[in-house]
This record gives sequence, C-alpha cells and structure tokens, in this order.
Amino acid sequence: MSFKWVDETLYPAWKQSFRADREIVHKKSLFQDIRIIENEEYGKVLFLDGVTQITEKDEFVYQEMLVHVPLLIHGNAKRVLIIGAGDGGVLRRVLQHQTVEKAVMVEIDGDVIALSKEFLPEISKDCWNDPRAEVIIGDGIQYVADAPKESFDVIIVDSTDPIGVGEVLFTDDFYRNAARILTGDGLIVNQCGVPFMQAEELRETSLRRKKFFSYVSAYVAAVPTYVGGFMTLGIAGKKENPTNQTVDIIKQRAKVAKLEGLTRYWSPDVHMASFCLPPYIKENLP
Repeated sequence: MSFKWVDETLYPAWKQSFRADREIVHKKSLFQDIRIIENEEYGKVLFLDGVTQITEKDEFVYQEMLVHVPLLIHGNAKRVLIIGAGDGGVLRRVLQHQTVEKAVMVEIDGDVIALSKEFLPEISKDCWNDPRAEVIIGDGIQYVADAPKESFDVIIVDSTDPIGVGEVLFTDDFYRNAARILTGDGLIVNQCGVPFMQAEELRETSLRRKKFFSYVSAYVAAVPTYVGGFMTLGIAGKKENPTNQTVDIIKQRAKVAKLEGLTRYWSPDVHMASFCLPPYIKENLP
C-alpha cells in the first residue's frame, strides 16, 4: 500500500515528514495555508503554511509550558491575554487556573478557529463555552495597541515563526504596547523557536524585549514534533527576576489554582528545571 506523505517546509536543508493516513482538510484562508491530516502515531496534525503547529499526541507539552509557567510565576493572574492560539489549547489551559477571572483570546484567522473546533475538539475541549473566555477574531497587534494601560497580568503569544502572518508579533511596536498594557508585575511569554536551528529568533526577540522590560529570559520544553531539540519560550517582565521562587512556592500556587491531576508534562520540578539553560541557548540571551 502506498501512502501520501506531508513534508514540513520550515528549513530549506532539513525536513520531517508525516504519513497522511487521512487528509481531513486543506484550504487557503485569507492569511495562510491550513492543513489538518491524521497520522497513525501522532493523531491529528495541524500545519500552517507547511509548518507543524500542533499534534494531538504531544500538544500537551507545549501548551502546558506556555501557560502554566508564566501564570504560576505571577501567582495572582486574573486577566490573561492570548494572541493567536486558534486551536484553543492555550485558552483551555489558561482556564484550568481557577484564579483566572478573564481570558481574552485574539486570533486573526477565523478559519483556524472554525476548523479546530470542527476537527480538533480534543485539543480545545469545552474552553469555547467558558463564561470567562472572550474570543475575538481580529488583529492582535491592533488589539494590543488599543487596550487600556495595565489591563492584563499575563500576555501569552502563541504565534507562528516571525515570517508571514506572525512577523508583526516580533516588532518593537508590539513589545512597547505589550509593556504598556501589562500590570506592574505583569509577564509576557512567546515562543522563540528551536535554538539549535533558529538561534537568531531567540537572540533578536530577546534584544527587542530588553528595550521595554527589566527582566528578559527564556525557558525550555522538549516537544517531539518541533524538530531540532529544545523549544525555547521567551519570558519578560517589568520586575527584576520574577522567577526567583522556590519549588514549594510553585507547588502551593498550583494547589491554589487547582491544577493537580491536570498536567502530563508540567510539574513544579520541571517548572524550576526548565530555566536551567545549556550554554548554547543561554548565549543568545542579553
């Protein structure tokens, strides 16, 4: 039996391929090429512009670390802004925190939301119906520019790489406005690529954020389908080193947030260890 294979097109000299046991949907939206296939090993796989975004099998690694780390570092995040993340996985994890009162999600491509609701319900679960959630189909850049000063405790940017529709989420203007709308102890987190292959992404993003935030760092997560080793998640805040906490403090905050039994990758110990960066990653931080 012959199978169709889908190649990821992120790197010009190296690729990974997924066997498409079934092609579920493939369409061009106003913004990007959207494709969802089913693979025997990884379940349903979402590609945007040919780049792997999420698989059912390993999405928990990325989503948990992108969300739980900044919210538990903050310790009292009540209002959270999510930029991108149209599959709903980040929104779902934010709403697992019982301390969160409002989660605003702004996704520019309504087709990603619609197709994820229809074909990837296991990733988002029932987050769309939570009364604390406000989902906006619109421009996250414009939303951040227009939002009131100090209106959010945490901003989570779940974007594609800084190419195409995701490029504007890595600019000075975006970080300037993000700093303005964050509270005094607010934090912003965004994916900064796989540094073994995309070192410039972490380096350039960190230099930009340093113009507007006192604290700039990164932590790592091992996501199997983000090829090239560790995935870095850049974190920045207005206060000096807000991550200076003990594992016991993180454990207590997780208990208050009622996260017990909800995570498969994140744990208090993994949380602390994720900030221990190997030199080849650390050298890209300012």
